[in-house]
Amino acid sequence: MHLVRSSLFVPGHKPDWVAKARAAGADELILDLEDAVPDDQKTAARPLVRDSVKALHAAGQYCSVRINGYATGRTLDDLEGIACAELRAVMLPKVERVEDLVALDTLLTQLERRHGIADGTIKTTLLLETAGAMRNAYDIARACPRVHQLVLAAGPGGDAARAVGYQWTKGGEETLYLRSRAVLDARAAGVPYPMISSWWDIRDLDGLRADALRNRRLGLRGMCVMHPSHVAIVNEVFSPSEAEIAHARGVLAAMAAAEAEGRAAVIYEGDMVDYAMVATARELIALAESLDAARAS
Repeated sequence: MHLVRSSLFVPGHKPDWVAKARAAGADELILDLEDAVPDDQKTAARPLVRDSVKALHAAGQYCSVRINGYATGRTLDDLEGIACAELRAVMLPKVERVEDLVALDTLLTQLERRHGIADGTIKTTLLLETAGAMRNAYDIARACPRVHQLVLAAGPGGDAARAVGYQWTKGGEETLYLRSRAVLDARAAGVPYPMISSWWDIRDLDGLRADALRNRRLGLRGMCVMHPSHVAIVNEVFSPSEAEIAHARGVLAAMAAAEAEGRAAVIYEGDMVDYAMVATARELIALAESLDAARAS
């Protein structure tokens, strides 16, 4: 499974932008066929996106495609236009209910078989930007084994703000419940990557860092961003720090010493440590090692 801390949206009808976006270092590029593409250019954008998917795959860059939602009447045409052996994931916007994912699963299965791709290869990302999606996220995520990401839209003035009625602030208090609920629903449904799109200010990088830190503390695994300048900060925040890695290794060493003495708990740096904390430490070290391996590849 591909590790995702940062997902960078790129207009699908701008292949030169797609090529340049690789330099930002995002774990995932999201080629957008929805909001970033003018209505009169969506048809022409599909083959451009398909070509970009192939090129990015060949270059080792993980990518997905945000298609248009069912209400637009473009969903099927989008899928048929971008389908290729290299396609690994699609993001479905304006999700409302379980049936939306069941229908998408059926469409993707047909496309996979048509193109000689193993069933279930193309994963899906749920974009929670309607009140219905936020309310039903757990059931929707469990409806289809393809779901590997759940992204909460929690930015200013967009579809989610209009649907829920919140007034966005940099502190994020108005979306704290939504963020917490998205994490819980994703984890309970077995979705490995609960993520968020919550910061759109291009210039305020300190604000971005603060927002990313809040998101990580809540249990979110990464962020979708709109500008390349945001990628490095998001990658840093959602990666284990050297101090965290050192602490985790210390926990493992302390527990190993305790076990050698016949004990299953130990005090390390003032905290009581038992097997539950050991499991958490191992998970953090595994994440750090996965990131190191990805950087080396």
